Amino acid sequence: MTRWLGQIPIAKQALLLLGIFAFALTIFVACNSVERTVVSPPHIEGAHYIGNASCVQCHTNISRTFPTSAHGKLNRDDIKFAHVTGCESCHGPASKHVEVGGGRGRFIVNPGKDPSACFQCHLDVHALFNLPQHHPVIEGRMNCVQCHDPHGHEIMKPAGGLAMARVNQQCAECHREQSRPFVYEHEAMREGCTTCHNPHGSVNRQLLTERDNNLCLKCHVQMQGPANQPGQFFIGKVNHADFIRRGTCWSAGCHSAIHGSNVHPLMLY
Repeated sequence: MTRWLGQIPIAKQALLLLGIFAFALTIFVACNSVERTVVSPPHIEGAHYIGNASCVQCHTNISRTFPTSAHGKLNRDDIKFAHVTGCESCHGPASKHVEVGGGRGRFIVNPGKDPSACFQCHLDVHALFNLPQHHPVIEGRMNCVQCHDPHGHEIMKPAGGLAMARVNQQCAECHREQSRPFVYEHEAMREGCTTCHNPHGSVNRQLLTERDNNLCLKCHVQMQGPANQPGQFFIGKVNHADFIRRGTCWSAGCHSAIHGSNVHPLMLY
């Protein structure tokens, strides 16, 4: 190490050692100076954890299906893990809720009313909801349960949805015009709305994953052999280079019926 440093000018040695020191200091501060709980379960004043067994008596149907859900896979019946798995990890300690005989909103946290219980674990999703374009969850006009069933077999379906529901069901509850059947469908709809949209949040308008024609070209562009000139964009047998310069595929006056059409197979209108 000393021999290697001796081959480097003194000024660069100082900068190198300073960089190593700064990196080590950053790691030390990040790992040792946080004196608070970063992720904590919901809190209910004066209540303590009692385990899932007490919930079964009233919430029989939910308790029956919960072990098959994505959240249920983390479940442990041991009271020591009640604050990190099971019912109380999302709804808070339930002792006072049981003492008063239950009831909606009585000493219990309802994530369907307040998404903060979900955000305690889903930190990445919480960050997306703070992007410029997002569904109004943090504003209180929507909640996570409208699109996700936290207790059900399939968490990516809305609560009460059919077991064999189509992939866009959770979006179709509100966006009926875009998800209705069409004579000429956009094949991307078979893969789901999230092929083009990020439902939690995006920097692009209409929650699009890409803001320009790159969104379409990821699936539709075809480079048909070495005879093509630079800048040519063939889709089918048509060079779309001039069309692309006008704007995005759906805003340049071409494929305006982007979700599907009852009139034209290319969704021109």
